[in-house]
Amino acid sequence: MPGILWLASYPKSGNTWLRAYLANLFRNPARPIPINELPNHAFGDNFLIHYEQFTGKKAEELGPEEIAGLRPKVHEWIAYSKSDTVMVKTHSACIVAGGVPLITPAATAGAIYVIRNPLDVVLSFANHYQTDTDSAIDMMCAERCVMPPVPGQLEQVLLDWSGHVRSWIEAPDMNLHVMRYEDMSRTPYKTFAALSRFLGLPEEKDRIRRAIRFSSFKEMKKQEKAGGFVEARPDGKAKFFREGKTGSWRADLTESQIAKIIEAHREIMTKFGYVSPDGAPIE
Repeated sequence: MPGILWLASYPKSGNTWLRAYLANLFRNPARPIPINELPNHAFGDNFLIHYEQFTGKKAEELGPEEIAGLRPKVHEWIAYSKSDTVMVKTHSACIVAGGVPLITPAATAGAIYVIRNPLDVVLSFANHYQTDTDSAIDMMCAERCVMPPVPGQLEQVLLDWSGHVRSWIEAPDMNLHVMRYEDMSRTPYKTFAALSRFLGLPEEKDRIRRAIRFSSFKEMKKQEKAGGFVEARPDGKAKFFREGKTGSWRADLTESQIAKIIEAHREIMTKFGYVSPDGAPIE
């Protein structure tokens, strides 16, 4: 059916992995799809080029208020640009900002939301944005965290980590499938087969296993090392694919840093099995 299937996550939570898996699943190629072709398989909701194409204006002619007002129209234009579902990557919180939804309900067919333990997210977040761990923790705990715009892109309204998760899992009338990064890593076949069922696809075991293999962290990191990645930092200060591990926080975070993250996000972390009801880390 026409409409947008949002590929949503907080930054550094596995969105690129999800996109790579879906590209390899749908294309079913003989060899892994190049990571630099991933933008051809899913739009990005924060790229100004969509607004330029829709209006015929250059980005510098579009002010923030005009962009906000155009957002629903651009989303619907993307949604109905094909006769089938259109995949769109987003890190935006699913909220209303300035009177306009960041995720347009009328253009939405559904969403896949990838969640990752914030204790691990913060390490990748700090590396990607080239900040120290304490600053990254502060950003993930800020009630209304907004990532400023960079050339060619819009700002991204994230909220704090828990607020971002809630905005998606509590979105009214959302046809939503939630995937834990940890399950994608530890029980990949079971996890990705469940995704196929959500998408209404047949469970073709060999095809699923091939897509899992072709989108592995090892494969994507190898490709980035060989030819770079168009979504990496343009200044080259950090590789996009860092470690991809689960549980790195145990060695890399201090007790006080762990405690601060759990204190801020205990409810959602408990809900998704990252801490026990008494607040003790599990994964």
